[in-house]
Amino acid sequence: MNEVHSSECAVACTAEVIGAKWTAVIVHDLSEGPRRFTQLEHACPGISPRTLSERLATLEREGIVVRRSYAESPPRVEYELTDKGDALLPIIDAMRSFGHTWLVDEPARHGSVSHGR
Repeated sequence: MNEVHSSECAVACTAEVIGAKWTAVIVHDLSEGPRRFTQLEHACPGISPRTLSERLATLEREGIVVRRSYAESPPRVEYELTDKGDALLPIIDAMRSFGHTWLVDEPARHGSVSHGR
């Protein structure tokens, strides 16, 4: 972490967790409920399986996501937000609101469809 922002800086600590590319999008997608790896891959076009796996592992280590394995045939693994992950949702919602207000064109002006991101 940059010397200007110590490990005591709450903003820097939060940015360290959700600031990596794709992380906020993954948390947003998991806000809709448990997802399988392939569902998350499809929800994040352009993410590599390796990057998705790394982001999920980081989120799991941070206690934001829980990974559940089911002894089925074929085996099923799902990822779900923890209470700590749910606590991030107001931040993700604020990011969506900011993006719609300042970064993304209005759908009505250009005839495009909004996907909630």
